[in-house]
Amino acid sequence: MSKTKPSPSFLAVDLGAESGRAMLGVLDDGNLTLTEIHRFPNSPVRLPDGLHWDVLRLWFELKIGIGLAAKQSGGNLTGIGLDTWGVDYGLLDKQGALVGNPFAYRDSRTDGMLEEGFRRVPREQLFETTGIQFMSINTLFQLLAMSQKCSKQLEIAETFLMMPDLFNYWLSGKMVCEFTIATTTQCYAPQKNDWAWQVREKRGTPPRLFPGIVPPGTVLGPLSPYLTDELGVKQASVIAPACHDTGSAVAAVPAENASFAWISSGTWSIMGAEVLKPVIDAQTLKYNFTNEGGVRDTWRLSRNITGLWLVQECKRAWAQRGEDLSYDEITHLASEAEPFQALLDPDNPDFLKPGNMPERIQNYCRKTGQPVPESKGAIVRCALEGLAFKYRWVLDRLEEITAQRLEPVYIIGGGAKNRLLNQFTADVTGRRCIAGPDEATAIGNILMQAIALGHIRSLEEARAIVRSSFTPQVYQPGARTSWNEAYARFLEVLKNS
Repeated sequence: MSKTKPSPSFLAVDLGAESGRAMLGVLDDGNLTLTEIHRFPNSPVRLPDGLHWDVLRLWFELKIGIGLAAKQSGGNLTGIGLDTWGVDYGLLDKQGALVGNPFAYRDSRTDGMLEEGFRRVPREQLFETTGIQFMSINTLFQLLAMSQKCSKQLEIAETFLMMPDLFNYWLSGKMVCEFTIATTTQCYAPQKNDWAWQVREKRGTPPRLFPGIVPPGTVLGPLSPYLTDELGVKQASVIAPACHDTGSAVAAVPAENASFAWISSGTWSIMGAEVLKPVIDAQTLKYNFTNEGGVRDTWRLSRNITGLWLVQECKRAWAQRGEDLSYDEITHLASEAEPFQALLDPDNPDFLKPGNMPERIQNYCRKTGQPVPESKGAIVRCALEGLAFKYRWVLDRLEEITAQRLEPVYIIGGGAKNRLLNQFTADVTGRRCIAGPDEATAIGNILMQAIALGHIRSLEEARAIVRSSFTPQVYQPGARTSWNEAYARFLEVLKNS
């Protein structure tokens, strides 16, 4: 009697800007079962030279996750895939050793770098080459800041690896850059399918730093021998899924039609549409949209929006004062606050850096001549309404650029659990919103691993598995008159702030 072949099991390690998690996925007869193996905080650490990621702590936690997954699966993992946020990177010397702790994107060393960058390469030319939204945190401007300061690390460095590529190197020994994470750098030229060599040289970045680029779903090789014994892994392939977390998340959108919008909701909100080629023209430049690589020959036409970072920082500020409220408690307070008291643009530069966010929100309202929210609920409601209004603004621009109505709006990621924000989004956009899965990034990561190893044949099949395995929450638009009136006020605030 033949033995039943075990169902393939995949480990997704998803590192976000606030926390990391290791999720074990088992694929069985067209259904995916997801189990959280390990979860841990991720916070930047301030040193005398700036704000850094505690990369060795993340590596330590990542290995704990692999070890626990190996124990649960009897030592046999079909695949291990890792994804992280974009734009940040590590530098390695000739021996492959890390040169210093990677900086965190909220570090202030990039202040003023947009202006310096445009002095070297005009804004229009840079966008025409890279198709990326202009943000001072982008990798290109981080590297420019290092060059401006004559960084010794940059002189010593032989290789540049984005954060997930760095961990993949430590896992597999392969020193490559995965496509979706490469496209977040503003160092990649979509129309040439290669690094933007001339742009980087004008920014003072040594060409030697940039490794070869591999597509999402690349099998990098087996887990390195020095880790198998330590972690109790008998076998496992290391796979580059979509190494940018948004790329993995969008792969898990349970869409059945082509004309949909998506919001990857978390510390950042990223809102976009799935397109078959980059859209690099005067409109996308005007609206500061971005073209980032997707999976299976798709692109993500999108815009980054400062997301639940506003609420996270409020929570942190209140906890420091001894008022450690849960997110559910904070959201409940917001639901009871007066609507549309004051309107804010979540992308205002005042909100980018860590600090006393409740005070910053109040100062913004004061500066823009609006009523100042005083209670915790009023402050958070102001932030959540501001996010919803910005979603509508981005959706309107997306539909203008793509010349099609985008419906439904899929809300994925951790923010999909925020029911108040989801209802706000449905109300202000007038679109049916489908929230979930909240672990979309890990799910997309796992499904791309399964595609890489031949267990799934296509992106369409992967999305059908999401639909059969997870139940979303649907939000229908309510009465819109008050939202439309408030949105008109919001546009005036955008214009004048």
